[in-house]
Amino acid sequence: MMNWKSQLKTWIAGLALASLLPAGTGSAAATLTQVPYAMDSSNQAGWWSPLETYGTGLEYAYMAYNAPGSTAGKHKVYIARRDGAGAWSNIPVMDGTAVAEYADDNGHNQPSIARDGSGRFHVFASMHDSAWHYFRSDTVGGVPQNHSADMPDQTMKVTYPIVTTAPNGDLYLLVRSSQDAAGKRNGVLLRWDNAASTWSQIAVIASTLNRSVYPDDLAFDANGDLHILFEWAYFAASPLRHQLSYLKYSPSTNAFSKADGTPVSVPVSLTTADIVQPMAPTEAYVQSGSDPGGPGVQSAKLTVDSANRPVIAYRYREEGSTTFSVKQATRGSAGWSLQTVYDASETTAAIDVTWTGAQSRVYFVTAAGTDRAFMAVQSGTGWSQSSLAPGIPIQRLAVERNANGVDILYLVDIANLKLYYGRN
Repeated sequence: MMNWKSQLKTWIAGLALASLLPAGTGSAAATLTQVPYAMDSSNQAGWWSPLETYGTGLEYAYMAYNAPGSTAGKHKVYIARRDGAGAWSNIPVMDGTAVAEYADDNGHNQPSIARDGSGRFHVFASMHDSAWHYFRSDTVGGVPQNHSADMPDQTMKVTYPIVTTAPNGDLYLLVRSSQDAAGKRNGVLLRWDNAASTWSQIAVIASTLNRSVYPDDLAFDANGDLHILFEWAYFAASPLRHQLSYLKYSPSTNAFSKADGTPVSVPVSLTTADIVQPMAPTEAYVQSGSDPGGPGVQSAKLTVDSANRPVIAYRYREEGSTTFSVKQATRGSAGWSLQTVYDASETTAAIDVTWTGAQSRVYFVTAAGTDRAFMAVQSGTGWSQSSLAPGIPIQRLAVERNANGVDILYLVDIANLKLYYGRN
């Protein structure tokens, strides 16, 4: 039993920790397990889809990540696999007889993963206006091998690969394709036909002269329709983006539409896109190698609610502010409804959102503090936050709600070079 001095120390420590948390923060942290493999400092991005889950009984999780390379400034690509009993194995992503290795490039050269209906892994890694770096298992759960030659357009220069699995086991991939000679960088949607084991391009879905598309997320609903999210920046690139946009694709009819069901032809442009976050009066497209300040978007993710409507979480710097707040957008009969989830301090380009069946959970990361990773839920007319990883300086995250209704967390501690698996 604790003596009174120990109890007093514990109580004081709790007060000190609580004072560092955002207002309204709860105390229920996620259950975390450190992934038992070395992580590279380059394992950080805001757009990626590095997490996949599988199964409702003996549930599995697959975490694609950058591991330390053979020399400084390089990384190797692996998949940390956690089985239903909690045992870990480390699966290399192979380029011939060697583990795939690339130069570090924070915010670009990070992996995205999906598992198709046959149980094969598909990994897209380390592409920044480069040719395809695509790897696929040849057997169920097998080691991915280089299959870049299987992609349909070998001339495409690719960035920001985001991939997800359809209910029928097909895969859908959203990338940015550079058309620099034409003064634009387009959003391109591709499909893996699982039965035929082939990739094909569905369409260029977004394109505007002097603009670049930044892919954000893909999510399927219960009807088998694909919800698509992306941002726009001034050509050729900018860390500050604008006019967060939404698009829905129905594979059964090969048709695209806005959130209200209005049909649209692709590629959508800035005049035909379904704009979620409109431009503020002083907001402007600026080409810059660094953040120029002013209002704009950085990072966004989406899910769907019980009525198959999009629920979007994103970071937006409002007019007159120097920090990025966390916002949520939902779609109703009156159009897009925008709410501020959190704006008490600066956040980082790490955000995600899930739907519990009754409400959304918005995940975000603050730029400073003892605790940095949080989950927010609506509480009355406001939002309350819970710390996910007390005392751990998480800087990046990804979240996926598994088939058992549990949020699986991918949490990155860059300062200490640690990757965490979590359940929430």
